[in-house]
Amino acid sequence: MLDRIQAPEGAGRDIPDAATREVIGRAPVHAVADLDDAVARAHAAQPAWEALGHAKRSELLLAAADAIDANAEALAHLLSREQGKPLNGPNARFELGACSAWLRTNASIAIEPQVLVDDETLHAELIYKAAGVVGAIGPWNWPLMITIWQIGPSLRMGNTVVAKPSEYTPLSVLAMLAVMNEVLPADVLIGISGDREVGARLASHPDVAKIMFTGSTATGRRIIESSAGNLARLTLELGGNDAGIVLPGTDAAAIAQDLFWGAFINTGQTCAAMKRLYVHDSVYDDVVDALAEIAASVPMGNGLDEANVLGPLQNRAQFDIVTRLVDDAKSRGARIVAGGEPAPELGELFYRPTIVADIANDASLVQEEQFGPALPVIRYSDVDEAFAWANAVDVGLGASVWSSDPAAAREAATRMQAGTVWVNSHGGLHPMVPFGGVKSSGYGLEFGVEGLKSVAVTQVVSGPGRKG
Repeated sequence: MLDRIQAPEGAGRDIPDAATREVIGRAPVHAVADLDDAVARAHAAQPAWEALGHAKRSELLLAAADAIDANAEALAHLLSREQGKPLNGPNARFELGACSAWLRTNASIAIEPQVLVDDETLHAELIYKAAGVVGAIGPWNWPLMITIWQIGPSLRMGNTVVAKPSEYTPLSVLAMLAVMNEVLPADVLIGISGDREVGARLASHPDVAKIMFTGSTATGRRIIESSAGNLARLTLELGGNDAGIVLPGTDAAAIAQDLFWGAFINTGQTCAAMKRLYVHDSVYDDVVDALAEIAASVPMGNGLDEANVLGPLQNRAQFDIVTRLVDDAKSRGARIVAGGEPAPELGELFYRPTIVADIANDASLVQEEQFGPALPVIRYSDVDEAFAWANAVDVGLGASVWSSDPAAAREAATRMQAGTVWVNSHGGLHPMVPFGGVKSSGYGLEFGVEGLKSVAVTQVVSGPGRKG
């Protein structure tokens, strides 16, 4: 599979195995001129793609999903090596399954004109048409799944797509695009592997009508600036520092596994993972002990080992962030009840799953997004104070409320300032349920009918009513 997409010998950029740091392939390094050529090709191909109509495009998306399924195991192995996530658990094979599932859902959603007025004097409808060329800029944590979130609805609505993967994980994305392009028409979906200069050009290109970006808030702000000249529409899913609140009297044993995986899915490298947990005095010790027990027993190691479900940090920069924040918590007197240190015997970028208790709300590990396998657990006694702490940060992607009384938890959930609030779970997504952030976590909705509308432009068609 690598032979189809990697740069020739002596060219490109070496991509390491996240777990072993051995080179697994050479990513192409495209220049701005290559990006300009890709956009020109996509722009030329777009009218014919839109003209195929929804039914034919949906048929081709289903064929692309079949192609991904047929190559899922090879793609999962490449993803596991490049990104670091294990094959099993909510990881590489899970991600490939999500890719085909999201494509199939996008192919099946009905999107009808919205009748605005229908009376004797006026009939007016709101219809949704393709925007044009969509620039899809993806992250390194869920590189395949999030790329599908961007390109699936875009293609369904008649747009063509130029997709730029993260510099950290280009090989698996380019390989998936090659598989999809076995069944899609030429130049409908083009992958470009380049640096930040290429990404900036994609965001500012005059023939790009829409940008979809998932990544850090800082990079999102730069994309907004780059898009000012071409007024490209934007969907931005940016950083999160998701809070969970465990309400008084909750059964710790009943929620411990879901709490753990809400925080540690993909070794904590998930925008909507739980990054800080507020637990009431009445159940604090029980929750901490239950989380520590899970953290100490969960298998971590090379992702190709079928037994492992946690892997390394994907890159040195992220490893250093996690190390700094946990070390700062230690220096403040926080209690490390599990982990708290690297695991060099496993590899260069492994960090033990870490539970930090008795930590102040103003600690850096609480206030900054760690994006890794370290969860601070903050004790509270006043529920109002817990919600105030949870809402005090400038991001609001997801949040969760936990209780043995689901009705009480649902009522409390509306107090959270986040785009999605889960009850007795954290981070679960559904292809028909819209997802997006508030505050500095970005704007725009993905998934379902709202996701299709977000990659379209609207047109009102207005004419005589029934009398006319």
